[in-house]
Amino acid sequence: MLTVNINNQNYQVDVEPDTPLLWVIRDVLAMTGTKYGCGKGLCGACTVHFNGSPTRACSIPVSAAIGQQITTIEGIEDNLLIAPSAKAIKQAWINENVPQCGYCQSGQIMAAVALLKENQSPSDQDIDNAMTGNLCRCGTYPRIKQAIKTAAKA
Repeated sequence: MLTVNINNQNYQVDVEPDTPLLWVIRDVLAMTGTKYGCGKGLCGACTVHFNGSPTRACSIPVSAAIGQQITTIEGIEDNLLIAPSAKAIKQAWINENVPQCGYCQSGQIMAAVALLKENQSPSDQDIDNAMTGNLCRCGTYPRIKQAIKTAAKA
């Protein structure tokens, strides 16, 4: 049994140590907000916060998460360090009508929340740099950027 802390709660999981964290989150703990996209850490759909930094859960073995703080899309508003930017981002996502299919959105939101936690007034270049690697097959990048700008003003 391994113990992992996800969304400020400890979970005992009976999995192999090399099991990707994504599968533990989704399949073992049934937190399905974090999505599987590519399985290679290239698309950003599986982005979680690993000790506060946006990280691809598909490329991290669960053994690396032991003793670490993991936050998923389900827990961002409960994490007091990021709750203000999380709430602002979520509201901006609604106001700017960002999602089209919505599949990539949890990863996009996790990256955007991390950006606003570090930089409350990001430039276009800051946004581009922070969001690089979070792919949206529907091409909602202009709305994502606008939502981040809207949230930064909130």
